[in-house]
Amino acid sequence: MATTVRRTVLTLPAGPLGPENPLPALRPLDETHVVDERDRAALPRDMARQIGFQPLSTVLPARILDGYGRERTPTALDAIVIENDRLRATVLPGLGGRVHSLHHKPTGRELLYRNPVLQPADFALNGAWFSGGIEWNIGATGHTALSCAPLHAARVPAPDGGEMVRLWEWERLRDLPFQVDLWLPEDSDFLHVGVRIRNPHEHTAPVYWWSNIAVPEGERTRVLAPADEAWHFGYERTLTRVPVPVSGSVDRTYPLRGEFPADYFYEVPDGARRWIASLDEDGHGLVQTSTDLLRGRKLFLWGSGAGGRRWQEWLTEPGTVGYAEIQAGLARTQLEHVPLEPGAEFSWLESYGPLSADPLTVHGEDWAAARAETEQRLAEVLPRADVEAAHEAWRPFADTEPGESLATGSGWGALEVRRGKYELPGTPFADSTLGEQQQPWLELLDQGAFPEPRRAVPPGPSMVSPHWRDMLETAPAEPLTEYHLGVAQWHAGDRAQAVRSWERGLVLAPSRWPLLRCLAVAAEEGRQRDRAADLYGEAFDDLCAERRDEDEAWTAAAAALGREALEALLTAGRPAAARSVWAALPPAIRQRGRFRLLEARLLIAEDDRAAARAVFDEGFEVEDLREGAQILDEVWAGITDEPLPDRYNFRMRPER
Repeated sequence: MATTVRRTVLTLPAGPLGPENPLPALRPLDETHVVDERDRAALPRDMARQIGFQPLSTVLPARILDGYGRERTPTALDAIVIENDRLRATVLPGLGGRVHSLHHKPTGRELLYRNPVLQPADFALNGAWFSGGIEWNIGATGHTALSCAPLHAARVPAPDGGEMVRLWEWERLRDLPFQVDLWLPEDSDFLHVGVRIRNPHEHTAPVYWWSNIAVPEGERTRVLAPADEAWHFGYERTLTRVPVPVSGSVDRTYPLRGEFPADYFYEVPDGARRWIASLDEDGHGLVQTSTDLLRGRKLFLWGSGAGGRRWQEWLTEPGTVGYAEIQAGLARTQLEHVPLEPGAEFSWLESYGPLSADPLTVHGEDWAAARAETEQRLAEVLPRADVEAAHEAWRPFADTEPGESLATGSGWGALEVRRGKYELPGTPFADSTLGEQQQPWLELLDQGAFPEPRRAVPPGPSMVSPHWRDMLETAPAEPLTEYHLGVAQWHAGDRAQAVRSWERGLVLAPSRWPLLRCLAVAAEEGRQRDRAADLYGEAFDDLCAERRDEDEAWTAAAAALGREALEALLTAGRPAAARSVWAALPPAIRQRGRFRLLEARLLIAEDDRAAARAVFDEGFEVEDLREGAQILDEVWAGITDEPLPDRYNFRMRPER
């Protein structure tokens, strides 16, 4: 059959994504993949330089997604199917363009870990993320802020005369447009993926890209890559070079043989073919390969320990197969960002498909032989030269204007194109995509003034790039303008000026709580705990005087500000004031897992450990528990010396 592209609907049990958190993300990034500066001296010079190259300090202008839940209901998801007589790929354009499934028809095998549920969890840079399939991570170290966001999608002509699917968006953390072209040639066992990232600005941009592939794990599943060494990151914030495959007397190429979650970034020699494969006990599985620009390869494993198993269960459902991740990126490790010069672009081609190799060799003790066998089998089914040729064939089509629209992304790209007058062949950002969140910024762009709201509502998203900051500085100094200007100044590192802007806005602001909250964060970051507690208390009281509990946006604001106020008041040693905030929260918010945990902390502060223990005994789930967080251990230790119950054990590193 000729390759076809069609739209369909995929129904999965899904947790609700919930509304955006309306509070601007002023706090430092809490990404776990960080290496202490003093440890960089031992790293290769180019790696150390790229680790220190413009790391993010916040996720502004993106908003945090933390309003999701764990009560899953059947949910219809728009999907795009790309299919020939060999392979069927199912893509979710509304969820970051995730490839949900890659099904090999002749063998009937699913090549990816296909999650049977869609369960948001706190793994993305801005919160909500879900496991499974192939995801396109762009922006900065971590899972992309677009993990649960819609991308634009359309049909485009393919180099072989058929059709491709183009996905594209404007990545806001780095202010860069990108595209992903999914091309499945007729009669091919391999899905080709052409990727392009462009820098339309007059400054050098830091670029991050890792294609993340979830594959089924098993006792006899082995991950192979062309390397004899790897950089190990084990959530203790250290990066160390280790041998491959055996490290610490354990063969780390088998995901279930390690105890704790860990990253292994393979040291692929210059000139070697770029590939990584996951093969089961019979030698069958998936291989990913690419042109040379995509140099990095990585294995992430959850391990066999209690914490890793709990996370696996948390991200899917009990009784389902677990998964590991094989990945491919622009740098050797995910802690690095690569410079992209003004007006330049990065482009490469990846290929995904089935691979079968001799299981005795693949699982033998001779690592060199196992690697050579895998690479030889790859060369037989997809020669390196064919991947290079596919990239060359695809490259002229990257500028082709899309045809029929298959999905619509955000309006932020259209706003940036309107402001910067950028010419971006192949990735149109049409004015028709501009929506409610972009409208006040359009007014600032066209009329030089930011509109004040007609009624009390939580503020919309802020823009923080230098261009928008300059416009806010020259606009009339109305309260909402000062609020957004302060956020942009904070993002730029000018914290003193941000505080002055917020303080100016307070003088005439009809709605004071957004400004008070920003000032509270500034006080907290300045280690002024008492002042932060005072400001949080005042901000929460002001919000309570305005809020309408039947409105989703106000409920999200009450939950977000109430949580921050409770944490600040507890940190300042003010349990009585914290109890007042707790009492003012809507009952439905107090029943959320995050707030049950806060209740236990409050009870400990009130010296009622028996009641705090009862909260744990009754049971709760912190829906937005952060990857690598130790908060459950810490609160439990404040109650009792007993071991942490298994249901609360999400440890990602050994106890110290």
